[in-house]
Amino acid sequence: MSGQGDVSGHAGAGGNAGVSGPGGFAGFAGFWRGVALILALELKQRVRGVAWYVILGVSFALVAVVTLGVAVIAGGFGTTGGALYSSVVYFVLLLASLITPALSGAAVNGEREGGTLATIQVTSVTTGQIVIGKWLAAWVASLALLAATSPFLVLASAFGEVSGATVLSSLLILTAQLGVLSAIGVGLSGVIRKPLFSVVVSYLTIAALSLGTLIAFAIAGSVTQVTVTSTTVEPVYSADGSTFECKPGTTTSTYTVPRFDPYWGLLAVNPYVVVADASYGDFDDNGNPQDLFGYIALGVRQAQIAPETETFTDYCALAVSGFEGDDEPTPEELLRTGVPSWFIGLALQAGLAALALWGAWASTRTPAGGLAKGSRIA
Repeated sequence: MSGQGDVSGHAGAGGNAGVSGPGGFAGFAGFWRGVALILALELKQRVRGVAWYVILGVSFALVAVVTLGVAVIAGGFGTTGGALYSSVVYFVLLLASLITPALSGAAVNGEREGGTLATIQVTSVTTGQIVIGKWLAAWVASLALLAATSPFLVLASAFGEVSGATVLSSLLILTAQLGVLSAIGVGLSGVIRKPLFSVVVSYLTIAALSLGTLIAFAIAGSVTQVTVTSTTVEPVYSADGSTFECKPGTTTSTYTVPRFDPYWGLLAVNPYVVVADASYGDFDDNGNPQDLFGYIALGVRQAQIAPETETFTDYCALAVSGFEGDDEPTPEELLRTGVPSWFIGLALQAGLAALALWGAWASTRTPAGGLAKGSRIA
């Protein structure tokens, strides 16, 4: 860590235990002073480097291209604001999923490998302050990515079809997701000794949350089949199709369909599902979603519903009524009355992030209870 000379404290054999004199880091306020010190050092290191500005510039350019492309495509379908805004939010989350592990996946073990972690550990700054400070620094760095792309979010909102509730809720949950991704990277960097390996595992963990949950959900639902018995009353149309006649009798058929409702919980921890489900979402006058948030959240709600094993449809009566009187709920009604899953997913993600940070603390604290041969604590 560059700037480690700025850390002042009282070194000693048990310096990392938090022994503190005047100006130390004892107590609640002192603890957060230590965290703030580590946070400041980490951010100064990033600001001094050119790579971070290059990443922000490339991200800005990529979001600009995506914004332009989605605006053209959505405009062709007669909708712009909601689709554009939600697409930009999801693309920022995708960029964060690709960039955050590289920035945070070697936060602890990278300095341990370079021998600079010990310089901090012999001061009165505790291991907990080091881990939390590095996590907050990684979180702030990922929020800088969101800030750099904020002009496109404002532009998308200016097209309309996006309510203030949707903007506020989506940004809050996106901020939380960036914090989770940062915690996973920093935590694994403390648990795993080799920086390259911890970065790879961070990528795999985030991929498991983002893609693995979708694959597991699709496979589990596809192999779970249920038999449906469908009974219908069919009208008989004339040769020219202008008239029809309702005849007595029914037609019965059986077929199998996949059943996904036992497995919808797999989607709860997916970051993209959490963002969609927690965002308010906007709908048109017919109750149809106007953004990706609504469509994804609606898909999760529909996955919660078990397929009917017996159905009856009187197409003859529907033809007589002109296919009116459909009492099926609108997508908005289905979404608003379904079971929200975002708070469950966010709680599970927070538990995973906390476990990773705790693992980093346990693996980095001094004095260490025991080490494998060749291991280096600092």
